[in-house]
Amino acid sequence: MIPLFKVFMAADARARVGDTLESGYIGEGPRVQEFETAFEELVGSPTTPLAVNSCTSALDLALHLAGVGLGSEVISTPMTCTATNGVIVNRGAKIVWADVDPITGLIDPGDAFSKINRRTKAIMAVDWAGRSCNYAQLRDWTANGARVPVIQDAAHNLLVDPQNRGDYVAWSFQAIKHLTTGDGGALLTPPKQMNRARLLRWYGLDRTSSADFRCAQNITEAGFKYHMNDIAAAIGMANLPHARACVERHRANAAWYAQALQDAPGVSLPPSDPGSSWWLYCLLVEDRASLIAHLAERGIGSSPVHRRNDVHPAFHYPSGALPGVDHFAEHELAIPVGWWVTDEDREQIAGAVLDWAHARQPAELAVA
Repeated sequence: MIPLFKVFMAADARARVGDTLESGYIGEGPRVQEFETAFEELVGSPTTPLAVNSCTSALDLALHLAGVGLGSEVISTPMTCTATNGVIVNRGAKIVWADVDPITGLIDPGDAFSKINRRTKAIMAVDWAGRSCNYAQLRDWTANGARVPVIQDAAHNLLVDPQNRGDYVAWSFQAIKHLTTGDGGALLTPPKQMNRARLLRWYGLDRTSSADFRCAQNITEAGFKYHMNDIAAAIGMANLPHARACVERHRANAAWYAQALQDAPGVSLPPSDPGSSWWLYCLLVEDRASLIAHLAERGIGSSPVHRRNDVHPAFHYPSGALPGVDHFAEHELAIPVGWWVTDEDREQIAGAVLDWAHARQPAELAVA
């Protein structure tokens, strides 16, 4: 089976973890600091991203810093992992669903703007499949005379464009991402909020202070237990030197598919985007179940990856029409595109898609 996802683990990860275990220090310590510095260099960040224990924690911390709480509204997309929207609900805020582009699955800035009101505290945008949203446009709107902060869920998008970012950027280092720490995440905040975010990551205590942080410090704002530990950071430091090469292989496979599948009848391809991290390569097809079965018979994994969140009872909020979501959620299917997909694998995958497409009724048109 050619898998849709696969864990990348560097050869020296075991030794790095062993050294950390033998060091006697496995909580948040020097390895975490080392990882933060190296990750800052990888992504070209203006300030040091804060390493945390998951992207979910990063998103929740971003919401907290943006002032989201009971009675707030957050404009978000249904096309994402449920973790994106679960943190909104758990803060006592209301989700206001925005539509998405029917081809890319990215949040529609115009629809999001139309739903801003005095209760809007943030916009949550998701870089579906590794493609960045239009953050310049999303960051251009205000409510009550103040600009609405934009939170970028970059779980799919390791190498985000430094010139096109949200106010907050949350990355994922979960097991199957381009870069994994076993599980983990990072949060980039506006520079003026970084010190506050660092305190909130660990109960509101300053771990850099010379004072006994458990007994001598006064907590001025209750924080969370969101820190990364040195074991996870050791895994991350082993994998980080390979992260850019992993993304580049995703990009190369995506570019190859764009050529190989361009004439497949009944199949619409994602628009070209050289800057995308291409965590997913998503086709739009009629009769998705038929293609999934066809690929499985040939030993190829495929999946829509995530179910639109607004159908879950936990996230039932009135939204009105979401035609872009309706279209994308019904037709989108991801095929293997990752670093593990060899030249031979991608030829097999493309051949299987083409065989399926050409076997369809000639009258059927590509999904557009």
